[in-house]
Amino acid sequence: MAMTMKIPSRELWSYFGYGLGQCFSFGLVGSFINYFYTDVLGISALAASTIFLIACAWDAIHDPLFASIMDTINSRFGKFRHFMLIAPLLITGVTLLAFYKIEADMTTKILYAGVTYILWGTLYAISDIPFWSMSSVMTNDSGQRTRAVTAAMLGVNAGIACANIFFPKLAAFFAQHSSDKGYFMAALVMMMVGLPLMLNGFMQIKERVPPSPEKVTMRDTFHNLRQNKPLFIILMSFFFCVFHNVANGIYIYFFIYNMGDGGLQMAIGVMGIVAAVVCLIAPMLTRKMQKRKLFMILCGLDVAVRVVMWFAGYQHTALLFILLGLSTLFVMMTNILTSSMIADTIEYAEYHTHKRCAAITFSGQTFTGKMSVAVGGGLIGVFLTLIDYVPQAQTQSDGVLAGLFFGICLLPAIGSLIRLAVMSRFTFTEEKHAEICRLLAERRSGTVDKHDEERLDRPATVN
Repeated sequence: MAMTMKIPSRELWSYFGYGLGQCFSFGLVGSFINYFYTDVLGISALAASTIFLIACAWDAIHDPLFASIMDTINSRFGKFRHFMLIAPLLITGVTLLAFYKIEADMTTKILYAGVTYILWGTLYAISDIPFWSMSSVMTNDSGQRTRAVTAAMLGVNAGIACANIFFPKLAAFFAQHSSDKGYFMAALVMMMVGLPLMLNGFMQIKERVPPSPEKVTMRDTFHNLRQNKPLFIILMSFFFCVFHNVANGIYIYFFIYNMGDGGLQMAIGVMGIVAAVVCLIAPMLTRKMQKRKLFMILCGLDVAVRVVMWFAGYQHTALLFILLGLSTLFVMMTNILTSSMIADTIEYAEYHTHKRCAAITFSGQTFTGKMSVAVGGGLIGVFLTLIDYVPQAQTQSDGVLAGLFFGICLLPAIGSLIRLAVMSRFTFTEEKHAEICRLLAERRSGTVDKHDEERLDRPATVN
C-alpha cells in the first residue's frame, strides 16, 4: 500500500493509556507480590520462590501456544483488537485475587498463592501479547510504528512507576482500618483506575494493516519463530533484566530496614515517571545512532552508576536517589529499544518464511518479561534466605543490611554486564532491516530480483 498510515495523536494517547492501566497490574505483582507472600500472607520465601518457578515453566508452554492460535484467527474487530476487550476484565479480577489475604492453614495459603499467581500470568498474556502485536497492524510505516512502540513502552513504564508511587501509600492507609485487607483494597483502587484506561484503548485503537491473504497455520507460526534468529538474541538480553527485577523486589526490604522508611518506595515510582518523560528523546537518539550501539552504551552507563552507588553507600539519601534515578532511566530506555528491535524482526522472519506472524514474535517479549519477573521473584526468596533475612522482624542483622544493599547495587550491575555482552552478538542492523523491507515490497509486487534475495541471505544472518 503506497499511502502512509498515520496514527492520530488521540490514538497514540489511548495506546499509552492501555499500557498504563495494564501495567498497574504488572507493577503490583512485579514489585510487591513477594513481600505480600512472605510478610502479609505469611508463607516462606522458598515456598514463594517455588511458585514463581512453576509459573515460569507453565508460561513457557502457554504463551507461545496462545500466540500461535492468535496468529491464525481474525474477527470483526480485526486480528488482535478483540482480545483487548475481554482481557482488561480478566486481569483486573485475577490481580485482586492475587492480593487477597485468605485465613487458612499454611498448605492452603501456599496452594492459593500458587493458583492465583499462575492464573495471573496466564491471563496477563491474553492482554499483553495482543497489546504489543497491535503496533504491527496500526500502521505500515516504520516511523509511525516507532512512535506507537514508544507510546506503548512509556505507558508500560509509567504504569509500573505509578504502582510504586501509590500502592504503598494506599496499602498503609487501608491497613489503618483493616490490617488484613490493606493490600487488597490498595490493589482494588489501582485496578479500578486501570480498567477504564484499558477499555478506552480497545475503543480508540484501530487496525489499519489488512491480514495476509495467505492462511497461517499453527505450524507456520512456530516455523516462523524458529527462523527468527535476531529475536532470540534480543530476548536473551531482555531476560537478563532479571537482576534488576530482583533489585525491584528487594527495594521494599531495603527501605524498611536499611533506610527505616518503607514509604521511600514511592520515590522509585517518581523516578520512573521522570525517566519515562526523558525517554521521549529515544526516537531522536535512534535517528543518530544504531539501536544496538545505543543499547550497549546504556548498559555500560548502568554498570558505572551501580558501582558508584556501592562505593558511595546509602548514608547520603539524595545521592542514592540521584544514582537510582539515572539507572532507572538507562534501563527504561534499553527496554524501549528492545521493543523496537523486536518489531523489526517481524520482517526478518517474514522474509525467510513467507509468513507474517506478529503475535508469536511479541509472545517472546511477553513470555521473557514474565519469566524474568518470575525467576527474579524466585531468586529474591533464595537471596533473602542466603543472607538470613527474618520475616516480620523489627530489625535485621548487619549482615542482612549489607546483603540488601548488595542486592540493589551490584546484582543489577552484573545483569547489565551480561546484557551488554549478549547484545554485542546482534548484527541485524537498521540497514539490513531496511533492505529486507524493500525486498518484501518487491516480492509482493512480483518484481523482486532473485540475486538480491540470495545476496541478502548472507549479511542478514545473525552469528
